[in-house]
Amino acid sequence: MKMELIQPFINATDSVLSEVMGGSTRMTDMTMEPEAHKRLGVAAFVIFSGDIEGRIVFDAEPQAVLKVAEHLAGGPVASDDDVLRESVCEMANLIIGNAVTTLNDQGFRFKVHPPTAHLDSLGLASTEDVEALVMSFETAAGKVYMNIAMRYHHRRHED
Repeated sequence: MKMELIQPFINATDSVLSEVMGGSTRMTDMTMEPEAHKRLGVAAFVIFSGDIEGRIVFDAEPQAVLKVAEHLAGGPVASDDDVLRESVCEMANLIIGNAVTTLNDQGFRFKVHPPTAHLDSLGLASTEDVEALVMSFETAAGKVYMNIAMRYHHRRHED
């Protein structure tokens, strides 16, 4: 994986989490994982195709997603499964939107598919030739994990 592909997602995750959690975040762990992603909390995944191919999974502890939901709603919300799933998908939208702007400005052309709630506890596999990079972001409300498996696949574009 190229760092120039990953850094916009790290920056966007830090920025969005700081805003929605109302405080600073700290990246506490970074590992390479050859195995499929195993859901740890409430998760959403986003698929990319085009110059950039792969996927990102945002996986958060339920109390962290509840904090996101309260920020988005502007006050207390019920902590039911639907609210948590919708909130983690919206958090993914905010992060991806910020990162995509940076990548588009750098000339990458790709399609971002809408976030989908990750309900399968068995996991999502990395692509065949790319390991997943897993980062843990610690917030006052709990941990948020970003599991990213993508590669640059340059294609010729017609002018």
